[in-house]
Amino acid sequence: MDRRILRRIVLIAALLALTLFIGTLGFSLIEGYPLFDAFYMTLITITTVGYQEVHPLSQAGRIFNSFLILFGVSAMFFSVGAVTQTVIEMQLEDRYGERKKKRTIMQMKDHFIVCGFGRVGRNAAIELQRTGASLVVIDRDEQRIQRATLAGMLAIRADATRDEGLKEAGVERARGFIAALATDADNVFVILSAKTLNPNLTVVTRASEEGADQKLRRAGADTVLSPYSITGHRLAQALVRPHVVQLLDFAGQAVGLDVTMEQLRVAPESKFASRKLGELMQRDLRLIVLSIGRPDGKMIFNPPAETIVSAGDVLIVMGEQSGLRALEKVLLSAL
Repeated sequence: MDRRILRRIVLIAALLALTLFIGTLGFSLIEGYPLFDAFYMTLITITTVGYQEVHPLSQAGRIFNSFLILFGVSAMFFSVGAVTQTVIEMQLEDRYGERKKKRTIMQMKDHFIVCGFGRVGRNAAIELQRTGASLVVIDRDEQRIQRATLAGMLAIRADATRDEGLKEAGVERARGFIAALATDADNVFVILSAKTLNPNLTVVTRASEEGADQKLRRAGADTVLSPYSITGHRLAQALVRPHVVQLLDFAGQAVGLDVTMEQLRVAPESKFASRKLGELMQRDLRLIVLSIGRPDGKMIFNPPAETIVSAGDVLIVMGEQSGLRALEKVLLSAL
């Protein structure tokens, strides 16, 4: 809730509580009313319901009641007006926020869409957000949308299995798509729809059931991950090759450290195109080049310093974020 609205609600509640307290205390001291009778007399006075006096008032009691009417009724009118204004402002903010969100999505290009904000989709969105990627979350559940919004993500409530929902997320202009719905059937359906709207879209999904990966690939998924197969493989590797698993976890997660793996593409106009890898790594960036992917699909692991870096190559590099960003600028810089 907006802090301004919260402060307004607290102010209204404090004003009404203060009015009730002053009235109850006044009737109790001046007229000798029991506390409940004093509270009841104050309540019917400031709400102007028109009931008769609980007990006959003295001259002093009527004078006090006159001031209570002026102050209490004013406080009630102020509270009602403030509440009405708050409700109207919240409705206007919601409508304006939705329009602003739609305008922002309409201007987005080459972004990523995370379809489904469950456990898998949420972690995928967090990782994309951590890398600074532009993304849109789409889900049918309002609570999940609120959770994504609170996390600072651009999220819309829509049905991803309908073309209208995908178009609202800008799928026709998107670069990548993560299908993380609850069932394989839903993922197949949404992948077919997304690929129809944008054939160049790169789609990544997960297979919940064995044998579903082939169906997902036929639907158009470029990469299908099977959690059970991957987990089983990692469990076995953790027993027979624990240090390898530790290195992979370190490179992939880097918990508590500013170290990660990144893929960096050599731009066609880069000044380092057609030059040796050793010349590039002489800049003391404290990075490790694990492999180089050629445009033809060939992969060079642990490339030597004499390897020629060509335009279009993809370097898989591990190191600190500052060094990775500096290397990215170098690979994109023109002569």
